[in-house]
Amino acid sequence: QGSELAGWAMGRWTYEGIDLNHNFADLNTALWDAEDNDLVPHEFPNHYIPIPEYYTFANATVAPETRAVIAWMQRYPFVLSANLHGGELVVTYPFDMSRTYWKAQELTPTPDDGVFRWLATVYATANLAMATAERRRCHYDDFTHYGNIINGANWHTVAGSMNDFSYLHTNCFEITVELSCDKFPHASELPEEWENNRESLLLFMEQVGHRGAPG
Repeated sequence: QGSELAGWAMGRWTYEGIDLNHNFADLNTALWDAEDNDLVPHEFPNHYIPIPEYYTFANATVAPETRAVIAWMQRYPFVLSANLHGGELVVTYPFDMSRTYWKAQELTPTPDDGVFRWLATVYATANLAMATAERRRCHYDDFTHYGNIINGANWHTVAGSMNDFSYLHTNCFEITVELSCDKFPHASELPEEWENNRESLLLFMEQVGHRGAPG
């Protein structure tokens, strides 16, 4: 109370109390259940997975912001995307949800793990804050041992993430960039944050034409 950061966690939740970071349809569970029952791909697809019927109901706990983003994805065939978050210095890539449902952390790669690792590495190695040898840990995790990239589920499992949904529903390769230890940098720090990320953003976008993700 009294701090400029008071109530910072509310930024992820809507007025209705929905966490936008976990609000997309969980397509992972349906795919993995189908794989376990040998239904893929002849009875259940392993890409362009349809949205479950329950998720489309009017009374489903889906924020209007989430529905709008999904409609946007369906209208435009994006092939590359990045979520920009704050509070850590690391680039994460799908899957964000662990395959073993009761595990909080578990390496859960996609079939395109090599491409995702490349995309994450492109961003992390060009990011000035991540690449500097003098960088400090943000919290407890030392991501420098992993090249400042990590499989999302191997960090902490997230069901209904936008990254996993984009990959499974639209075939878009999406990563999450945690681009600053400070979740809410002061306005005076924004020029430095821009310089830290400018080259990374440009190099990341250039991968569309050069690394097997044309579009």
